[in-house]
Amino acid sequence: MSETVNSPAAPGDGGEPRSAAPGVSRRGLLARSGAVGLGAAGVALLPGVVTGAQAEPSTAAGSAPATSASGSPALPAFDPLRPPAVPLAVRSPYLSTWMTADVPAGHWPSFWTGRVTAMTGIAVIDGQNYLFLGAPGVPNHPLSRGLVQRSLTLTATRSRFELEGGGVRLTLTFLSPVEPGDLRRQSMPLSYLFAEVRSLDGKAHDVALYFDISGEWAHGNSGTKIQWAQEQVPASGAGPSLTSLSFTPASPQVLSENGDTASWGTVVWSAANQDGLTWQIGADTDVRPAALSNGKLGNTVDTAQPRAINDRWPVFAFHFDLGSVRNAPRTAALSVGHVREPAVSYLGAQLPPLWKSYWSSWQDMVGYFHADADGARSRTDSLDRRIQRDATAAGGAKYAALCALSLRQAYGATELVSRNGKPWAFLKEISSDGNVSSVDVTYPTIPVFLYTDPEYLRLLLEPLLDYPENGGWPKEFAEHDLGSSYPNASGHNDGNEEDMPVEESANMLLMTAAYLARTDAATAKAFATDHYAILRQWSDYLVANALDPGYQNQTDDFTGFIAHSANLALKGILAIGAMAQVATAVGNAADATRYRATAKDYIGQWVAKAQDTTPDHLKLAYDQPGTWSLKYNGYPDALLGLGLVPAEVAQEEADWYLTQVNQYGIPLDPRHSYTKGDWEMWTAAWLRGHAVSQVLIDTLYDFATATPTRVPFSDWYDTVSGTQSGFQARPVVGGIFALLSLGK
Repeated sequence: MSETVNSPAAPGDGGEPRSAAPGVSRRGLLARSGAVGLGAAGVALLPGVVTGAQAEPSTAAGSAPATSASGSPALPAFDPLRPPAVPLAVRSPYLSTWMTADVPAGHWPSFWTGRVTAMTGIAVIDGQNYLFLGAPGVPNHPLSRGLVQRSLTLTATRSRFELEGGGVRLTLTFLSPVEPGDLRRQSMPLSYLFAEVRSLDGKAHDVALYFDISGEWAHGNSGTKIQWAQEQVPASGAGPSLTSLSFTPASPQVLSENGDTASWGTVVWSAANQDGLTWQIGADTDVRPAALSNGKLGNTVDTAQPRAINDRWPVFAFHFDLGSVRNAPRTAALSVGHVREPAVSYLGAQLPPLWKSYWSSWQDMVGYFHADADGARSRTDSLDRRIQRDATAAGGAKYAALCALSLRQAYGATELVSRNGKPWAFLKEISSDGNVSSVDVTYPTIPVFLYTDPEYLRLLLEPLLDYPENGGWPKEFAEHDLGSSYPNASGHNDGNEEDMPVEESANMLLMTAAYLARTDAATAKAFATDHYAILRQWSDYLVANALDPGYQNQTDDFTGFIAHSANLALKGILAIGAMAQVATAVGNAADATRYRATAKDYIGQWVAKAQDTTPDHLKLAYDQPGTWSLKYNGYPDALLGLGLVPAEVAQEEADWYLTQVNQYGIPLDPRHSYTKGDWEMWTAAWLRGHAVSQVLIDTLYDFATATPTRVPFSDWYDTVSGTQSGFQARPVVGGIFALLSLGK
């Protein structure tokens, strides 16, 4: 991790100037078309629609919509919380599109960085145009009406908007599946969009839906030339045939990024064929007016290619003429994906995405994805219900809301690849350093995998263990990451990296022990045996260095290096205890006894060294009396059942934390008012049963639902103001599942 933070563009304003025609900006086109105001400000003028700072967050998870004097909702309802950014298509490090506003009309979706990834939605109801997604300009078709958002429902895998207007209801569902235990389905870098329309007033209404996405999905620089194609994808099994519109950089830079976006690969935008479906690829100022004027698209491909993304802004459009709609719903099914080959490199070798082990082409995969839509909805609905049920039991409704917000973000920073026919998983350190599989970013994420799919954690651990065992890592302690810049796991054979010796060695041991405890005994023994030599090496390093760490960096590196850190020492001591469990798994009783005895001896010394003279809490560092810090590293003691931290020490820490609560949480330590949400939930899990656990949950919920910083869920924020301190869209929000990970 690093202090480097990407600053997002202002949400919804389109970022850089985006020319719709030579000399005419997008804003200029909006003005000329009479649609000025359908940006962040103007949507507030639409009936019943409220945006940005005007929207009051719901006061509790699942609260009912506010009502006006007329009885109609004055504000959209948010269930179970108003997210800081709504996940739309969040499936991989490069398929990560969000809505950074309360309502989709009048705001462009954006990549996690804030760069626009435009998506447009317009409904035509009985001849009247209604905007419901994006902030487009359409020459000669002023979009002065918008569908009214009644509610936004967020589950772990989907975001569902309920919109009304013209006598109909449109339900717009963005589903990014998470498929625990199913590598084939989890490997697909694809996301669904379902639209369902029905009459609200019992009358028949003629309805059409228009969708498009822009070339901005293909590259981080809108001056980049792209090329495109249309093709018909045959039906897969009992599924529908598809129309797929795809586009890719004309000169791909393989295994390179621009603005955290892949500079190679293909964006695939597909619709299930049905009566009334038409499509078109062309300039936005040609395609959108054609749909609204003609009630259909031309089924044509613009031949002026390749050309720059910002050269007459090519869009990829579908128009669904749904005909007369009454009470029975009419539907449209779409998907969007980003496919790349190779996916990553590892020590110079290019690795294919795992999905290539199951399908020979993206066309076959997309066909399967659509054929599997009903099954995906059923499976993810079961997962959503399970998470809501278990999280509510573990921490209440607000905790369940936080888990729902976090799942897609956590999984979406990872992807599955094949290495010599064997599945591996890699993780991108999103928004901080961009490293490949940073150990201290993987570590705080693990609770989500321990709860949903422990074998997925094993796939993340495999390359992290392979590199020091076989790849040329030169140091006695564990590496910080597998490569400085995703997607290239080029290693650090020269030893030049962001060393965190105690931190990363302990993290690797604790992650391994957590995995071993959640797989069967035979698998645990085989895994531990295969990697015992390197795990033992790191354990011995900790025996020599963990009790009183020297001047070292650690995971919260934005706070700086620290010597004699009580929290870092705690992690190292617990990791020695974890090594006793690893030794037990392989049947090495002597090692198990030795490491357990060392951990017990060290924890007694640690309590004496860390105890403040007051004496009602533990210090930040042994040599800093009068200080304190959030001892989130106590969580592995509960997770692994080590029983090392004395109960009275945990009790006094919990009591102390209750005296340090700010509006939106408890600071990491007294040097700053900021905190990290993942560590707060680790602390809540460690101190479960104490009142501070619920306080930590409630205040993190308050931050998530009230923060004015509209970015994908930030884990680093200020507990006084509720604003982002840095980081966004990072997988570490998987740490919010810490309470759930304690269950069997």
